[in-house]
Amino acid sequence: MQRFLKSFVTISVLSSLVITPLILSGGQASAQPIKKKGTDASYVGGGFAAGVTNGGKTGDAATFGGNLTGRVKLGPTPFSARTHVLWSDETTAIIPQLSVDAPIAKNTNLYLGAGYSFVENNGKPTPLGNQDAFAVTAGVETEVGKNFLVYSNATVGVNAYQNSPASAVSVNGGVGYRFK
Repeated sequence: MQRFLKSFVTISVLSSLVITPLILSGGQASAQPIKKKGTDASYVGGGFAAGVTNGGKTGDAATFGGNLTGRVKLGPTPFSARTHVLWSDETTAIIPQLSVDAPIAKNTNLYLGAGYSFVENNGKPTPLGNQDAFAVTAGVETEVGKNFLVYSNATVGVNAYQNSPASAVSVNGGVGYRFK
């Protein structure tokens, strides 16, 4: 039952992450032609980071903290270089990633990324576990005004807990400033 509840919560959160930016970008009247899908913004931003899993051992608790996120669009390709820095009150996880970006609406992208989470102090909890791990991210970003974006994502750290085979899940979101 507990496993079912965790799956239900994870699916609900991921669904919310995809739907929210679509609603926020829906301000344009349908009679107006859509000129461009997606966003090519390179940006930096900050916000919250919430760990939603634990590894089942001491020091594995789900934690709440913050995030700094950066995206650099890699030319005319559908790829971007991203970095997420997730922190708790005890340590930080630095996650460089390469992502594939798919335009899904005006000024809105869905993205899938893969990289590696480097925990500064192994054994200390971050929103994405307490040890270095392979990380996969699914997220959405949308421009909401001149030079501003909102973003949200869910990141899974594979085997991200010491002394546990459990994977970690972190839900992150925030506001970004477009610099290019």
